[in-house]
Amino acid sequence: MEEIILEAEKRGECGKSVVSALRRNKFIPAIVYGQGKTSQAIKISQHIFLHFIHEHHLENTLINLKVKGQTKRTVLVKEIQHHPVRDEIVHVDFHEVSLTSRVKVNVAVVAQGEPAGIKQDGGVLTRNLWEVEIECLPTQIPKEIVADVSALKIGDYIHVKDIAMPEGVTVLIDREAIVFSVEPPAKEEEVVAPEAPEGEQPQEPEVIKEKKETEAEGEKEE
Repeated sequence: MEEIILEAEKRGECGKSVVSALRRNKFIPAIVYGQGKTSQAIKISQHIFLHFIHEHHLENTLINLKVKGQTKRTVLVKEIQHHPVRDEIVHVDFHEVSLTSRVKVNVAVVAQGEPAGIKQDGGVLTRNLWEVEIECLPTQIPKEIVADVSALKIGDYIHVKDIAMPEGVTVLIDREAIVFSVEPPAKEEEVVAPEAPEGEQPQEPEVIKEKKETEAEGEKEE
C-alpha cells in the first residue's frame, strides 16, 4: 500500500483572532481527534494542503499525518470546511484510527455495465442510493462499491444484499434497500388542441399586419 504522508505543525493558542492570523499567513487550521486521546490543534500550510488534495483522493484514504516533532499518526479526513462565499478551505477535521480496529465509513456505490433493459427496451437506470455505510479495518476500506447492473431488465432491482462486498467488509444499512432499478421509458404525451363548441367553426389566429387597411385608408384621407 502506498504511504501517503501529510506534514503539519502544532498550534498552541486557539480563538477567533489566532485562527484569522493563521489564515492571513497562508495556514489552514485543523484538529486531530479520536483513539481516546485528547484532541490536538494543528496547522497545515495552505500551499502543501492544496497540492495534497490535488494529488490524492481524500475520501476514506489513510493518511500518515506527520506533525513536526511528533511520531506519525494514521488518520482519515473527517470533514473539510469551506468558506461560504470565497472558494477556500477554512478548517480540516482529522480522525485518528488504529490499523487493528474496525471503523465505520460511507463508501460510494457505482454501476458497472449497461442494463439489458436499456439496450433492448430503452429503459432508464434509476439510482436510489449513492453510498452505503460499512464497517471494516482501515486497510480494507474500498475506494468504491461496484454493482453489476448489466443483467437488469425493465422492472428489475438490485438490493444491497445483491452486491458482492469486498473481503472483510460488513454492510451496516438495510440489506433489502434498493440501490438501482430499471424503469420503463417515459412516454411522450400527445398535445391535443381543444375542440370548438358545437356549431362553431374553429377560429383562425388573427394575422397582425404593420398597419390595418382601415388605418392606412384614414392616413390617405388626411
